[in-house]
Amino acid sequence: MSWTIPRYRGLWRFRAPLTSGEIRRTERWLATARVALTIAALVTLWMEPTRAVVFSRWLYWLLTVYLAHAVVVMLLVRFRQRSTRAFRLVVHGADILWPVLISMFTTSERGPFFLFFVFVMAAAAYRWGLWETVGTAVAAVVLLWGEALAVNAGLGQAADAWLRSVHLPWLGMSVREIDSQQLFMSSVYLMVLGLLLGYMSENEKKLRAERVVVTRVLSSARVEAGLTHTMQEILGEVLSLYGARRVLSASQEANSYRVFLAEVNRSAEGAHALRWRDALPDTQAAYLFDSLADAFYAERGSKGFSTVLLDRRGMRMRDGDTAFLDVLGRVEPFRSVGSVGFGFVREWAGRVFILDPEMMGDPEEELRFLQDFAQQVGPAVYNVYLMRRLRERAGALERARFARELHDGAIQSLIAVEMQLDVVRRQSGQQPVVTSELSRIQKLLREEVLKLRELMQAMKSFEVDAERLPGFVADTVERFRRETGISAEFVSEIEKVELPQKVCRELARIVQESLVNVRKHSGARHVLVRLAQRAGNLLLTVEDDGRGFPFSGRLSETELATSGRGPAVIRERVRLLAGELTIESNPGHGARLEVRIPPARQTNHG
Repeated sequence: MSWTIPRYRGLWRFRAPLTSGEIRRTERWLATARVALTIAALVTLWMEPTRAVVFSRWLYWLLTVYLAHAVVVMLLVRFRQRSTRAFRLVVHGADILWPVLISMFTTSERGPFFLFFVFVMAAAAYRWGLWETVGTAVAAVVLLWGEALAVNAGLGQAADAWLRSVHLPWLGMSVREIDSQQLFMSSVYLMVLGLLLGYMSENEKKLRAERVVVTRVLSSARVEAGLTHTMQEILGEVLSLYGARRVLSASQEANSYRVFLAEVNRSAEGAHALRWRDALPDTQAAYLFDSLADAFYAERGSKGFSTVLLDRRGMRMRDGDTAFLDVLGRVEPFRSVGSVGFGFVREWAGRVFILDPEMMGDPEEELRFLQDFAQQVGPAVYNVYLMRRLRERAGALERARFARELHDGAIQSLIAVEMQLDVVRRQSGQQPVVTSELSRIQKLLREEVLKLRELMQAMKSFEVDAERLPGFVADTVERFRRETGISAEFVSEIEKVELPQKVCRELARIVQESLVNVRKHSGARHVLVRLAQRAGNLLLTVEDDGRGFPFSGRLSETELATSGRGPAVIRERVRLLAGELTIESNPGHGARLEVRIPPARQTNHG
């Protein structure tokens, strides 16, 4: 028996309290059982009135009164909209007193009315749990011993004498002999029965609460809500469930070096905003390590870690390598940590870490629940991920199809019209006004062709990782040079780029957006794009010799946001990268855009 279950059972009830409908159904079932048991006692007494029963008309009257009480309670719980706590306590108190009272008329502790003791303890177990059932057993034992002491003290004989004096039927307790040894054994039976029923009830309620928690979490896994919202609900539920300081999920896609970290932190407001980030290459092994332990719990002590390790079958491992705890502790400091692994059909694998849980029950049982939790919730999360990815791919295919249609249709038609206009313009050399107008229209057509090509590039879905980033930027700059006629150059001072894919993709978009702004607004003749490393920071610069921005000097990101200057789209992309944007402008002589990405970058994505 796990003695930690009662201590932490309030946690499960708080997370999965009984609804008013469940309470009403429970009281209805108990009321029906109470009526049936009382009728059965009356029938037994009528069939064998003298077996283990002291004959007395008071016994029939008491049974009749209790039957009426049981019927009234049954009617109340059937027609009342809700059952209050006070009502349940009063009914339960009457159920405790009744078997003690009726036992006065039995000549044996194993008489037919012992079932009423069983019923009241079963009712406590059904309504509440272990400690309430044990408390009911203790109350019944105390009342039984009090009754025995009263009878042995002669109170029964005194009551019979008084009833005779007023010409009422006597109780018959004067013939009752109290066997202390038999009473002691009955008390032991009651206590053991209370412990047994309470223990089974407590575990049943815990299992019910676990199912409720899993069901509640599964209901939040919706494709429409997205992966970020789904992960926020799941990790937030785990954080609240265990009162943890922080919950972290580390996951990695098969055949990919990227490790995604999703985390929620406990806040005073109770809101758990999820934050995504990429694990740095030198810290990935701290989160995803090779171990035979599928789930573990570790608590730091003066002499090291005390651990509980479970394999994939939920069996405890007596010996296991725990060197990974030191590595994890250097990256994510903790006093105690619980963790469980998960995997999705060999495409995704990862771990959930519960850092510094304050409401951790028996570690072995909690780890088994976490394993069950991961097995049931994992497929739902994977389904959300798959559906979102399928939708994104469908959208990318549709955008690619639309871009091809633009290229093969509208763009080719505009180019053909522009070429025809060029022919007409050359043939109308004798009419300067017509030639000038045709040149203006031809220029407009070229501008529209460039805009459509830029739109096509923006619509294309691309994946740029650290290895392909320099080549992608070089191709983008070369395409810009060919299509605009503006001299453009790309210089990379980094031998090997080591950046998460998310950062690479955003940097590529920043380069594209910067070149579009140069073409539209700067009137530059030369553009230089540079990728460099300075003091551990990644530095992306786009420099041109055009008109510059409508200010002179160097402005930081804060100054740009306050004054509303600078390209808003690029400012937003840099903010998502947790980077720093600086723009230096010299009106009439050009501008320099600088994006600085610190090593400890954190990005919000989902």
